[in-house]
Amino acid sequence: MKIQSTSGLSFVLVLLFSSSWAASVQNHEDFLQCLSLHSQNSTSISQVIYTPNNSSYLPILQFSIQNLRFTSSDTPKPTVIVTPLHESQIPTVIKCSRTHGIQIRVRSGGHDYEGLSYVSELPFVILDMINFKSITVDTETRTAWVQSGSTIGELYYRIAEKSKVLGFPAGVCPTVGVGGHFSGGGYGLMLRKYGLAADNIIDTRLINVNGEILDRKSMGEDLFWAIRGGGGASFGVILEWKIKLLSVPQDVTVFTIDKTLEQNATNLVHKWQSIASKFPEDLFIRIIIRRVSLARDGKQTIQASFNSLFLGGQDRLLPLMQENFPELGLAKEDCTEMSWIESVLYFAGFPRGESLEVLLDRTPLVRQYFKAKSDYVKEPISKNGLKGIWKMFYEDEAEAAEMILSPYGGKMDEISEYAIPFPHRAGNLYKIQHLVYWEEEGEVAAERHISWIRRLYSYMAPYVSKFPRAAYINYRDLDVGVNNQGNTSYAQASIWGFKYFKNNFNRLVRVKTMVDPGNFFRNEQSIPPISLWRKKKGD
Repeated sequence: MKIQSTSGLSFVLVLLFSSSWAASVQNHEDFLQCLSLHSQNSTSISQVIYTPNNSSYLPILQFSIQNLRFTSSDTPKPTVIVTPLHESQIPTVIKCSRTHGIQIRVRSGGHDYEGLSYVSELPFVILDMINFKSITVDTETRTAWVQSGSTIGELYYRIAEKSKVLGFPAGVCPTVGVGGHFSGGGYGLMLRKYGLAADNIIDTRLINVNGEILDRKSMGEDLFWAIRGGGGASFGVILEWKIKLLSVPQDVTVFTIDKTLEQNATNLVHKWQSIASKFPEDLFIRIIIRRVSLARDGKQTIQASFNSLFLGGQDRLLPLMQENFPELGLAKEDCTEMSWIESVLYFAGFPRGESLEVLLDRTPLVRQYFKAKSDYVKEPISKNGLKGIWKMFYEDEAEAAEMILSPYGGKMDEISEYAIPFPHRAGNLYKIQHLVYWEEEGEVAAERHISWIRRLYSYMAPYVSKFPRAAYINYRDLDVGVNNQGNTSYAQASIWGFKYFKNNFNRLVRVKTMVDPGNFFRNEQSIPPISLWRKKKGD
């Protein structure tokens, strides 16, 4: 057998790369020409197109990138960014992407933990929905239409403009976009009272693979079910959501009590596990675990912050806590009464008295490198198990790590696991979000910190849900499984699919097969259609 020379091999590789690059450039040019040709107003579409040659390209690309892991020079970048001003411009982008074999990544707020809304290994276009931020609140019907490029903060602000006694059970971070947040489920501090954001969606408008604009009635109940918790990016482009607004009292009560290991944190966390899901549904107490330095001597220790929202006044809260969790030692001076919208600012980390206008600022307070994972806990972790976690938090890589424990119970136990694709309901005591942050640039630092959180995740295996080990899609984690770069198989996708969706994954596959059989809307963790894997098997 003749061995090809090194120089000959290099020539072949250069030739292949050159051909691939040339094809990519041609696709890019053809795509732009297609947009101009098929747009109703070519001048209008040209004003919302950004290519790498445009001075605004990088600022627009980077503005909504929330995770610095995806800002390096070697991170794949889109051939084109489109920031549509009107929904009529979007079908053309879909048509031209399909025609010229270019993927679409739809970005709402840019909070996808693995960057899937703005990164792809294959040639791709970003459809950036940042201009779709209209919010119409109707206090008479207690509903609102929210365009998918709006942030949670903008939504909360617009609700508060119209009413002091209406709210919505979405997340804590005000810069998260509602397009992805709602379509993945949407956790918030009122989940024990009202469930998830997705549980309170009553209509939507979406553009499908054929460029048709559909509402709940015209899309049918199967597709409407799928996009409320199954991830909208697998099924089309979400234009807007119609949500049900919910009652909040004039005054709510918040508190944060920090307890270190020296202040009995281990016993308190252990007790919390058994009782937090049984509290009245107006009471939500989560725990944030961090490593801290003691003020008096700088000694490193572990701190558990008991962080709470109570939908009522402290006159009701204090006796309730005395009855249910006296060990925490909650006192009147620990409590602060405020309006619900002020509590939004409190949990987002803003100081008391901060203007509500800050909720309209889409710029994140801080951008960091981070990696996240999720777990669900069905039985209390033993004290020895907790001590093993604390031990890991003393390691160098855990300097800026967190575990956030969010209780279940209440409304979450009442909603069927099949009501929407999000299946994590009764039987769970609480959810864990594992997070590790770091400041150093480069692959070495990233690998070191990601390795740490993977070791923590391995350590947690005996203490969390099993068969499958459940995960939450909005805490995206490619470690739990990925699709092939091209068209993936059902077997491949089910590795991660059952962790996110349990048995609802099969129904999501059936819906995908009906609405996007060619698998145009796809990414590393998108729902596959059945037709593709059947072809692979030769059926």
